[in-house]
Amino acid sequence: MLTTVATVFGGIGLFLLGMVLMTDGLKALAGDALRGWLSRFTGNRLSAVATGAGLTALVQSSSATTLATIGFVSAGLLSFNNAIGVVIGANIGTTSTGWIVTLLGLKLSIGSVALPLIGVGALARLLGRQRIVQAGTALAGFGLIFVGIDVLQEGMADLSSRIDISRYAVAGWGARLTLVAVGLIMTVVMQSSSAAVATTLTALSSGAISLDQAAALVIGQNVGTTVTAVIAAIGAQPPARRTAVVHIVFNVGTGAIAFLLLPLFTQLVDRLTETYLGDNPALSLAAFHTAFNLLGAVIFIPLIPRLARLAEWVAPDHRSPLARHLDDTLTTVPALALDAASRTVDEAVVALVAYLRGALAGAVPVFPQDACSVLPATAQFLGRVPAVEPQRLGAWTGVIQRLEQAEVLADLLAEPTLQELLACPSLAPQRADLADALTHYPQAALALRVPAAAVRAGILDRTAGRHLSVTDAFRALAAQRTLEQLVVTLTKLRGDIDVESTTVPLARAATGGSTDAEVE
Repeated sequence: MLTTVATVFGGIGLFLLGMVLMTDGLKALAGDALRGWLSRFTGNRLSAVATGAGLTALVQSSSATTLATIGFVSAGLLSFNNAIGVVIGANIGTTSTGWIVTLLGLKLSIGSVALPLIGVGALARLLGRQRIVQAGTALAGFGLIFVGIDVLQEGMADLSSRIDISRYAVAGWGARLTLVAVGLIMTVVMQSSSAAVATTLTALSSGAISLDQAAALVIGQNVGTTVTAVIAAIGAQPPARRTAVVHIVFNVGTGAIAFLLLPLFTQLVDRLTETYLGDNPALSLAAFHTAFNLLGAVIFIPLIPRLARLAEWVAPDHRSPLARHLDDTLTTVPALALDAASRTVDEAVVALVAYLRGALAGAVPVFPQDACSVLPATAQFLGRVPAVEPQRLGAWTGVIQRLEQAEVLADLLAEPTLQELLACPSLAPQRADLADALTHYPQAALALRVPAAAVRAGILDRTAGRHLSVTDAFRALAAQRTLEQLVVTLTKLRGDIDVESTTVPLARAATGGSTDAEVE
């Protein structure tokens, strides 16, 4: 008995290891393409669902699709309503694992092919570079999945002769609920619904359980993925918590519907599968898994706006608007983290410029303390990002440089530095020039009509003629330096601000030129 249990656990372990390797390799290979597809093909609910299903089937990880979705919601690139569609689609796409296991792992004997795949993949991982390494990882993981299935089949065949589960016949609601609970526990223990479904499929194909029993287990396994979502959402930012709420509502609601229709639904799917695909209980179970998730999608897609309102009510966002992009769950994906940091810096700069524009116009604006506090928070956020891939070093350097200049801008606008500039009579013409230029910022260059050298010379001449005290001259010169630093800093930041993507209001006056400012 111990040997049988060890074989089953070993098969599950090999399957899980194969899934992890294949998922990691495919995610790395997909890279920015995953982000590109999500941003391009999520324009409406149906396309969002189809995109979520397709991407999850491609990378074999609903977690990867969901993480990328959270990233786009956090960055403001994807509406939460469309993100819900992607999450629903991810639940459909994850059922593809059952079809892969059934059509390849159980129906075909590919054990002799799987081992060479592992060998080739391992060599590519050890000896290749970049994309070859990623492809090798995915290939080795793919092979390990089927080695694990072979081991599982061996263990389940022996287990079926040792364990009598006839007492769990699904004739009554209590027995069905028991099997649903067992399926849920399997997913929690294995931390993978794919592994739990693969175990159920091998048990069914070996005759250890019936189709009705397997269907009840799969319902529980489908619901069990929400436990992982709940754990992942603890302490996470609102976008992650809201996504978890949607995941829970969809999976539990879909599972409840499938449970209530269990006997009729199973028989209908089994007959259709037998008619079109042949008599194969494992195929019937894979079809059942996909069918009840599709049914759930049909029911919940029209309810997406209500799901969004429910999720926002359950997980309200109390953060500063400027800090809402800094979701710690994104730090594991450098590309998404850089997007979030870049957008945060852009919005902080826009808030600081709006304050400066108001101050130069003679108003008494409230200092944007949030914009100042979010900049060090952004630096800490970037510090939690793992090593950046060589192809993203340029983007990484650009974000760091813009963050540095934004910090400089915040320091220049702090008391009493700005007040010295605003109070200096000698700089009234240049303040007017800067105020006028900021109405076109960042689309147009910051060019001051009076050169800095001429202003300094004028201050010194007035001091020499005793029209200005030495103390006042020092203050005027310091204010002039502040003005020069402001123009230089804003000029460096100007070309990097993504005007169309910032949500803080900007002055959008039509401009002609975009040349650099002339600063001495």
